[in-house]
Amino acid sequence: MPVILGVETSCDETAAAVVRDGRELVSSRLLSQVDLHQKYGGVVPEVAARTHLEAINNVIEGALNAAGRTWSDLDGVACTVGPGLVGTLLVGLAAAKAIAWSCELPLIGVDHLLAHVCANYLNTDLEPPFVALLVSGGHTQIVHFADYRSGRVLGQTLDDAAGEAYDKVARLLGLGYPGGPAIDRLAAEGDPRAFKFPEGLVPGYDFSFSGLKTAVLRCVEKLDKPLPVADLAASFQEAVTRVLVRKTLQAQHELAVGRIVLAGGVAANRQLRSDIEQRSPVPVYFPSPDLCTDNAAMVAAAAHFCGRPLTLGDGVYSRQR
Repeated sequence: MPVILGVETSCDETAAAVVRDGRELVSSRLLSQVDLHQKYGGVVPEVAARTHLEAINNVIEGALNAAGRTWSDLDGVACTVGPGLVGTLLVGLAAAKAIAWSCELPLIGVDHLLAHVCANYLNTDLEPPFVALLVSGGHTQIVHFADYRSGRVLGQTLDDAAGEAYDKVARLLGLGYPGGPAIDRLAAEGDPRAFKFPEGLVPGYDFSFSGLKTAVLRCVEKLDKPLPVADLAASFQEAVTRVLVRKTLQAQHELAVGRIVLAGGVAANRQLRSDIEQRSPVPVYFPSPDLCTDNAAMVAAAAHFCGRPLTLGDGVYSRQR
C-alpha cells in the first residue's frame, strides 16, 4: 500500500502529513499563522511566505518522525500547486521538489480544491458518485463527482465566497479575524429569526453573497447601539446556510446520487453540518473540523486517488530518468 508525504502551503497553514493507501492518516503536523495575521485583519501574502519558509523543514520532519517513517519508506511526495498565494505555494513546491529529486520519488501535483473534497476519503469508505458542496474563504461550488478523478462544476458563487462573506460580516460586527469560527460560536447564543436577511436571487446552482453582506451592513446602520451581535450573527448564518443546503439538496435530487459531501473551511460550521444532515435523504459525509481547514493529509489523499506525477512539461519538475 503506497505511503505518500503531503505538503500544503497554499495560504497561511504550513502542513505536512503521511497518508497510507489514501485512506489511513498516519501522521499530520500543522503550524497555523492565524495569530500572526489577526492584527492585519487578513492574510498578508509576503508575511505568510516568509513564515512558511522558516517552518517548512521542521513541519515535514515532525510529520515523518510522528509516523515512524524515513525517506526510504515513502512512495511519493505530493504538494499543492494551486489555487493559492503564489509566494506561499512556491515554498511548498520547492520543498516537495527537493525531497522528490533527492529520494528519486514521484512528485505529485494536487489541486487545492480537489484536495478539500478528498479529505472525506480519510478514515471512511466514501466512493463516488456524489455531489460535493465546497465552501471556503475563496470558493463556493457545487460539484458532481462521477469518479475519483474528475468533477463537473454545477454552480458557483458569482461574487463573494461564503467564507469571504463570513469574514466581512464578522469585521462589521467587530468579531475580528477569522470570521467564520467567531460567527459560528456567537450564533449559538442568538435568534436566527431576529432579522430576515435575503438570499441572492441567482438561478440554478450558482450563488451570490454580496447582497447579503450589504443587507447586514444596512441593518447595522439603522440599529441603536449596542448592537444585538448574537442575533445578527445567527440571522446572517441562517441566511447563508439556508441557500447552501437548499441548492445542494436540489442537485442531489436532480442527479439522483446516493451521497452528499461537504468540503472546505466552512464545512466545519456546526449549523451547516447539522442542517444538511437532518434534511438530506442520503448519507452526508464531512471531514473532522481539523481536516476541513487547509491541511496536508487531504493533499496526500488527493495524490493517491486523483493526482498525477509532475513532468518537465509542467515547468516545475525536470529530473531526467
